[in-house]
Amino acid sequence: MTCVSTPSAAAAACLLRMAGGMSLMLAITTGLSCQPSSAQPEAMPAPEFAATRDGSRQASGEPPAGMVWIPGGEFSMGCADPRGKPFGGHDAMADARPIHRVRLDGYWIDAKPVTNGEFARFVAATDYETVAERIPKAEDFPGAPPEALVAGSIVFTPPPVSVPLRDGPQAHLRWWAYVPGACWKHPLGPDSSIKGRDQDPVVHVAFEDAAAYARWANKRLPTEAEWECAARGGLAGARFPWGNEFCPDGTWMANTWQGHFPIQNTADDGFAGIAPVGRYPANAYGVCDMSGNVWEWCSDWYRPDTYATASRRGVAENPRGPADSLDPQEPGTPKRVQRGGSYLCSEQYCARYIVGSRGKGEVSSATNHIGFRCVMDR
Repeated sequence: MTCVSTPSAAAAACLLRMAGGMSLMLAITTGLSCQPSSAQPEAMPAPEFAATRDGSRQASGEPPAGMVWIPGGEFSMGCADPRGKPFGGHDAMADARPIHRVRLDGYWIDAKPVTNGEFARFVAATDYETVAERIPKAEDFPGAPPEALVAGSIVFTPPPVSVPLRDGPQAHLRWWAYVPGACWKHPLGPDSSIKGRDQDPVVHVAFEDAAAYARWANKRLPTEAEWECAARGGLAGARFPWGNEFCPDGTWMANTWQGHFPIQNTADDGFAGIAPVGRYPANAYGVCDMSGNVWEWCSDWYRPDTYATASRRGVAENPRGPADSLDPQEPGTPKRVQRGGSYLCSEQYCARYIVGSRGKGEVSSATNHIGFRCVMDR
């Protein structure tokens, strides 16, 4: 794997631009380790959550290939963080509250994230070139020398020794590197390949790449509400798509990080990196991989006050998100919502596999832990 030891001006700009999008999505968490145990009754939903009422309208006709029907209806959206405020009183999931009611029409959703094989068919049919494969424009990186403007993407690159996890706002840059030549076909750099990995979720896709695939497939990217409704599987207020216990009866339900982050992944869940899609059980709606493995793009612009605005309107009907983006940590940088967490979410550093939590990403940034899935209207 090729990577730069000291980022160039263009690489540094990419990393710093990504940093704002990750500063809230990566948060220390405790108490979610997977220890085999006897079955325990699920805790009752938090008081803020009301029962999910599935929609009455059924799907018509044959289901589109690889998609499952989500009945819509009314559900409580948001996250009651089970950790409380573990970081000196800092509320790491404040942007996922207040919990509020949402009503959706029924829709189809991909049962699994879009795979390398599926994305390859799209590229073969359209000659599409992803953002990571394009040479950066000089006007986007003022002052960068021409030799620094090379196509590439951002790759998880663990340091050789343990490092502080919360040592300033840019601490996570210690385990990310801009890698020339990294892209969806070469996820770890130009010497890597996706050969034999057709069933892995495609990564290194920026928002416009995911949207382009969706248009080609006669689909669209899910709204944040549609994504969460599908992930919840009809459960009201459960922590995970399958219930409240992270590892029921000792069974791994998602691909996350175990061990000492970011230098050692013990791979107790079976995978040290990305897992092929569908290797873990589907939820009650038949949807797989909504927790861990790879982050997924949603169509909504990101704002931390989205839920506060929605809650003042009563029940939100088919919400499409705000009209613009605002991230107070990086004003002026447009970001879209990302959901689900990834294989890099660890019990030491990230709890974003909790089903109601939110992530955010700068629209032209891509990494080797961001993918997507699509939806289709009835």
